[in-house]
Amino acid sequence: MNLMWKSPTIVVAAMLSVVISGSHAFTTVSPLVQSPPTAASESSTTLQMGLDMVTYMRCEWISAALCTNQTPRTADVALVLGCQDGRPVTFVPRTIETLITSSLETDGVVPVNIRRQLKTQEKSRGSGVVSLVDQRADDLKETEDQSVDVVLSLQSAAKMKENGLDWKKSIQEAARVLKPGGRFLFVEQSELDGESYLEYVGNLGTAIVTKTETDDGDDDESMSEVYPAFECMGYDDVDLVLVPHVAAVFVKAEDAGLTDAQRAEKESKVEEERMAELSISAFERGIKKRRRKKKKKTEE
Repeated sequence: MNLMWKSPTIVVAAMLSVVISGSHAFTTVSPLVQSPPTAASESSTTLQMGLDMVTYMRCEWISAALCTNQTPRTADVALVLGCQDGRPVTFVPRTIETLITSSLETDGVVPVNIRRQLKTQEKSRGSGVVSLVDQRADDLKETEDQSVDVVLSLQSAAKMKENGLDWKKSIQEAARVLKPGGRFLFVEQSELDGESYLEYVGNLGTAIVTKTETDDGDDDESMSEVYPAFECMGYDDVDLVLVPHVAAVFVKAEDAGLTDAQRAEKESKVEEERMAELSISAFERGIKKRRRKKKKKTEE
């Protein structure tokens, strides 16, 4: 597969109805134009993880290449959405110091056979990289906000659907645990339940809830603009397969989850730092100029 990355136009339009909890929440906004579910898309979804050998091997090769080439060398912590075996241990670069697990099981427990495979691959790798954590792929309750550099989702979404997990919630959780600027790498079935996996990721946004006090003293919640959670670096269809898949790299927005006031404060600090650097540079140039004049006078 020739990975020729294309940059899709991510449109942030009117929001769908959502239930917001806390100060902000990851939600979806109106998706890009989507075609209605077809018999072909429904049948491909039905195949789920019982993939034909051609699709499986092709996706494996793409997954390994994606993880190896698109994981930043500065990244220390990676998380796998729905561990199915030990392959992520060998896929990620050796610069990754911690690989956090999550489960495709409803109880959130990583099965014993998968634990063994992870540990076997860890031993072959010669490093203690695996952090065995029992948590559902759609509920990363053991992972803190903005604590992960890279999230991987490798042919897990269809299996989540099969097991009764929410593949959409897993993407929302990925957005939550990723650090600003962190990467979301995935090779997933193109459509699930007639919806585009790629478009769902691209349309994920942060809904900011602002609270204002009413005249009677009650809090009145109103929702401001929804900000995109991810920026697309590139994507491409996985070709030469029977079940359509897509491979992509998304980056969590640096200002995801910030309110308008917080964004303004951040921009103000950046401007203050810029002006401070300019002042220091001007001061240093002044010192150098005075030294040159003093040296010149001494020589005369």
